Amino acid sequence: MHVVGLVPHIDRPEAHAIAKRAAEWLRAQGIEPRVPREVASECGLDDYAATDSTFAEGLDLVVSIGGDGTMLHTVQLVYPRPVPILGVNVGQLAYLSEIEPGELDEWLPKLVDGQFEVSERMVLAVEVTSTGSAAGTWYALNETVLEKQRSGHMIRLDVTINGTPFTSYAADGVIVATPTGTTAYSFSARGPIVSPRMRCLLLTPVSPHMLFDRSLVLGDEESLAFVVSDDRSVTLTADGLTRGELAAGDRVTCRAAPEPARIVTLAPRDFHQILKAKFGLADR
Repeated sequence: MHVVGLVPHIDRPEAHAIAKRAAEWLRAQGIEPRVPREVASECGLDDYAATDSTFAEGLDLVVSIGGDGTMLHTVQLVYPRPVPILGVNVGQLAYLSEIEPGELDEWLPKLVDGQFEVSERMVLAVEVTSTGSAAGTWYALNETVLEKQRSGHMIRLDVTINGTPFTSYAADGVIVATPTGTTAYSFSARGPIVSPRMRCLLLTPVSPHMLFDRSLVLGDEESLAFVVSDDRSVTLTADGLTRGELAAGDRVTCRAAPEPARIVTLAPRDFHQILKAKFGLADR
């Protein structure tokens, strides 16, 4: 390996210390460390700072040091480049992290020697047709959300599936999740959990004001489209990042992106056992 990225959580001193120690080790091996400019000063790594637009260029591996939110941020930094991402858990409820902080020193030599496997995760492509700030194409490993801006109001969306009208939703919001994202916001809205081995889109309404209030699972070759049908503003987010506001007539189309995100795995992982551990489920 020639270049390894390090993305520590911006507000966690423990993550900064881990990043600095890893950068020093990498530099000693003749490997260039690279850190996002926004957090480089916090870690004392200004010499290795890179802008968001140049961070992913030529990366062989990137190490995310934080929780699942930091992993999602890291995906945004490198996608769609095929850069493997290793998660180091300096958080709490982390589904995407592979190792704990104390294990990174042991694993770094093996990582730079290529001793790891990669798990491919489906990514959501979100195309927005609008004259506002949300216009463009966005990508999400977990989910995209269309939601209300003001308390006490709901939004109205006309929904089509594969180009054919389906129904109109009246709700506080709607979530379109990947299998990876079904353990996040969609789950808190009472959506089902889907194994990340699958490829599908999951539509879950948030506090719907209608009889049809269940989640809907679509195949990865299908597409969902939403048109804002009244003049109440709608906020669009992708993996927790606000992408802009939507107005009446704006259109959002969601489908599986052509390229997956690549997550480093160091040993076989049983997703169901991870769920059991995270939720503290007891044996019968």
